[in-house]
Amino acid sequence: MPATTLYVQQFIDNDERVREALQLAGERGNVNLMEAPRPELDRMTNGLNHQGLVLQVPPYEYAHPEDLVANAHDEGEDPLIVALDGVTDPRNLGAVVRSVSAFGGHGVVVPERRAAGMTAGAWKTSAGTAARTPVARATNLTRALEAYKKAGIMVVGLAADGESEIGELDALEGPVVIVVGSEGKGLSRLVGETCDFRVRIPMPGGAESLNAGVAAGIVLYEAARRRG
Repeated sequence: MPATTLYVQQFIDNDERVREALQLAGERGNVNLMEAPRPELDRMTNGLNHQGLVLQVPPYEYAHPEDLVANAHDEGEDPLIVALDGVTDPRNLGAVVRSVSAFGGHGVVVPERRAAGMTAGAWKTSAGTAARTPVARATNLTRALEAYKKAGIMVVGLAADGESEIGELDALEGPVVIVVGSEGKGLSRLVGETCDFRVRIPMPGGAESLNAGVAAGIVLYEAARRRG
C-alpha cells in the first residue's frame, strides 16, 4: 500500500500491534513516523475509530477502463471486470474490490459522478486488496460498457427480474463485465439496456435483494468456478 506518514498517538500502549506497525514502517524506509496527541488524530480521521494509529496515503490513482482489459490480456487471460452502477456506499465498493481480487478478476469500474470512490472506508473494507486490484473511473458508464462490447466483451447485468439465472449463463466462461446496481434501485435504464444479458441470482429464502458486495461475490465465484 502506498503511504507517506504513520502517525502514532502519544503515550499509546506499546503492544505487539504498535510494534509491528512501527517495524513495517521502518522497513519501508520511505514512510515518515510522527507522534501526535489523540485529539489531532481524531481530527485527521473525522472521529473514526483509529485505535491510535493513522496511516496517511497519497490520493488514489484511478485507472482508465481500458487499462483493465489491457492488464487481463497482458496476463493471457479473458477479462473479468465488475462495473458498479449507482453504488454510493464506499464500503460496498471496498467489498467488491476484495471479491474481485479473491476470484481472479481484473478490476472494478465506477462512474465519475454520483458513485462511491476509493475513500479510507473503501480501503479498509477491501482489507488491503485495493493495493493490487485497480479501480477505474468512467466519465460515462454507458459509453464505457459500449466500448467494452466493441472490444468483444460480454456485458452482464444483475437484475431481480433477469431473463435467466447466473448458473445458466455460459458467457461467464469468457471475457465479461458484470454490472451491479444499487440495492434499492438496481440498474439504471440506460445501463440495463446496454447489457447483453440480464441475469438474476436465485434466492429461495425470499429476500428481495442483496447488497452490491454480496451480489458481486456470488457471480464472481460462479465465473471463477467455470473458468477453473
